[in-house]
Amino acid sequence: MIEITYTTVNGVQLPNLTLPEAEPIGRYGRLRQRYLQEHRPILWNQLLLNGTLWPHLHETEEAAQRRIDLMLPKLAAEAGATEELKAADPMKWTGLMNSCKAQAEEVVLNESIYS
Repeated sequence: MIEITYTTVNGVQLPNLTLPEAEPIGRYGRLRQRYLQEHRPILWNQLLLNGTLWPHLHETEEAAQRRIDLMLPKLAAEAGATEELKAADPMKWTGLMNSCKAQAEEVVLNESIYS
């Protein structure tokens, strides 16, 4: 059992309680949290009350980032965004890469965040 210490303030004993440091969540975790709050409030409350909301958001963030990291090279290869194009026409390469990233993010948002 955990021993709780107390501090006396103005004749009242207050417990010395601290919360563990929470790791910050990224973009996809915040999007998932907003989606759950607005569209799935019962699930959001269950996760929050069970203490599993932050682990769920971290897992969602990591899964979304891994999925984008896997999809982006494949989409770039299909679009023809090669290192040769990067050297020859950087603006076209940048446009292709931005398009590929937007496609990958759209897939991840629909599969992982808004489901």
